[in-house]
Amino acid sequence: MMNFDMIGPALVLALGCIGSAIGCGIAGMASHGVMSRVDENHGKFIGMSALPSSQAIYAFVLMLLMKNAIDAGSLSGISGIGIGSSIGLAIMLSSIYQGMCAATGILASAKQPAVYGKCLAALGIVESFSLFAFVFALLLI
Repeated sequence: MMNFDMIGPALVLALGCIGSAIGCGIAGMASHGVMSRVDENHGKFIGMSALPSSQAIYAFVLMLLMKNAIDAGSLSGISGIGIGSSIGLAIMLSSIYQGMCAATGILASAKQPAVYGKCLAALGIVESFSLFAFVFALLLI
């Protein structure tokens, strides 16, 4: 008999990693375009484009915690699927939108270097929604 208990943990990790990859890809494309026109400070553009990768860490930690809870019998497989799909989707969308926000921050700070820090603040706000979803999932597990 096939065991479907690990679908939820797999979903949260897969969706989180997909979102981080898309977000980093979007921001990375903007970074590449800017670096072709700007002669210095490329590291800050690369750094900003890597920020959506942090949500994959939230997804990884949740995957481990969910797996352990399912193995211990304190979380059912079906509850894991519900938590994994909904929280994974929230993390995924936050990562994608953080990548979009990073792309515009990269473009803005290439034209006006003084706005770089202000752009990072907006990226933190977008990331906070992944953090909220992560914490809410911890309360449900």
